Amino acid sequence: MRVSHVTLLHEYLERNAQRHPDKEALIVKKRRLTWGDVDRMASKLANSLRDLGVQRGDRVCTYLDNSVETCIAIFGILRADAVFSVINAQTKVDKLTYMLNDCRAKAVITDGLLERVFQDVFPHTPHVQHALLVMESETEDPPRSSIAKVKLHSFEKLLAAASDKLPVTRNIPVDLASIIYTSGTTGDPKGVMLTHHNMVSAAESITTYLRNTPDDKICSVLPMSFDYGMYQWLMTNQFGGTLVLERSFNYPSPVLKLIEKEQCTGFPIVPTIVSILKAFVAKGLKLETVKYMTNTAAALSSSHIETMQAICPNANIFSMYGLTECKRVAYLDPELINTKWQSVGKAMPNMETFIVDADGKRVPPNTVGELVIRGPHVMKGYWEKPEATAERLKPGDLPNEMHLYSGDLFKMDEEGFLYFVSRRDDIIKSRGEKVSPKEVENCLYNMGGVSEAAVVGVDDEVLGQAIKAYLVLTGEKEYKPRDVVAWCTQRLEPFMVPKYVTFLSSLPKTTSNKITKKNIADWAKRTYVSGDPA
Repeated sequence: MRVSHVTLLHEYLERNAQRHPDKEALIVKKRRLTWGDVDRMASKLANSLRDLGVQRGDRVCTYLDNSVETCIAIFGILRADAVFSVINAQTKVDKLTYMLNDCRAKAVITDGLLERVFQDVFPHTPHVQHALLVMESETEDPPRSSIAKVKLHSFEKLLAAASDKLPVTRNIPVDLASIIYTSGTTGDPKGVMLTHHNMVSAAESITTYLRNTPDDKICSVLPMSFDYGMYQWLMTNQFGGTLVLERSFNYPSPVLKLIEKEQCTGFPIVPTIVSILKAFVAKGLKLETVKYMTNTAAALSSSHIETMQAICPNANIFSMYGLTECKRVAYLDPELINTKWQSVGKAMPNMETFIVDADGKRVPPNTVGELVIRGPHVMKGYWEKPEATAERLKPGDLPNEMHLYSGDLFKMDEEGFLYFVSRRDDIIKSRGEKVSPKEVENCLYNMGGVSEAAVVGVDDEVLGQAIKAYLVLTGEKEYKPRDVVAWCTQRLEPFMVPKYVTFLSSLPKTTSNKITKKNIADWAKRTYVSGDPA
């Protein structure tokens, strides 16, 4: 791995400001900031936070869309020796209140237009002392607060009045840099604690295998509350490139034009983005400047890969796997994307993986078990949740070492390539056999005309669980449930073939745009199109 001589996350920014202060660092809509601009604004924010009483180790949350202010906030908070937590701006009042109370945030940076929201939240968050509001204009004052304990400040005015002198920091690599909240699909969100060492190690490892250079310009449409989206900014700081930041991919045409205009070289995606891109293949869209695309979570389907290759013919495609608790685990060499597309590759630099059975014993090749991870990227634990931490971090082979148990089922072949099987709780047991939903979904994506697919198990008196497939079609083809069953029958083992097929207008997604199966039956009732009853 390349030697960076950086031990604290915010030292990346300092290095860029020293080496090339006039180079563009961040492009958000019409705003274009150099590394010198980002450096000065981050110092101003850090000094402002300290003036407001934010001390070493205090938690400061951002509740903003992807924006210049979100990017500045991360490094301003770090320079104040505080801990940052990025919360999605779509988060509802109850969940936002929970997160702020859980980490006992001392300050919140949010949008001045969200007055109604924070009026509903702040009466119930006793630890919040300050709210820094991003106003529509630099001269606008924040609204008057009816909550005496929370002081409202104009973000712009605070920065304008603050010193841009680089503050002296006291933190060391083992100190917390961030708390990243999980999506909370199985209860209250858990705060993943990551140290400076964790995050620097992850950034160094990922940019090494991506072979990033200062000439890279990354277009990210992923929410920065999602660690995959946040790391696009952190890694841009690591290699000194440029980040082109968009709020979302809800309106793809302007984003695709922006990629062409700015000659972006990197395009991180999730499968739902590729599903949207399929419609542009027939239009002949080519993003010639993109030299790499990345995907994380599970292996891409072959149809997704074909779409990516058609639109970005010059791009290396990195199929990857990771989880918030350690950021990234494995990647597949792009040269193998067509021959080993079902695999997420091997462990990334400076990380080791192995697979264990229910008793924690390592299993032989091609045996399904839980993936276990060791390396410098592994989280410190869940914020103030020792029982949940103990379920994931367990004693390793060496004294005083903890291994991360992923909760995901994998198998590893004789060459060491990893194959995602299922989330541990997602495995379907049908006819006495274990069925991986991912394997069935890959088969469905290969039909053609399928935009999104989700496979679940439903109770069945005879089968134990029957396979049910929810599909969203692109409109290119029309299918009946029997067509889907026939397709799967020819390609899957009998116990894996869906018994029920339901066509929907859309599938439910998390705030990070991942398909979620939680409460999918209720969702189906609202979005039902045809097929078996929702």
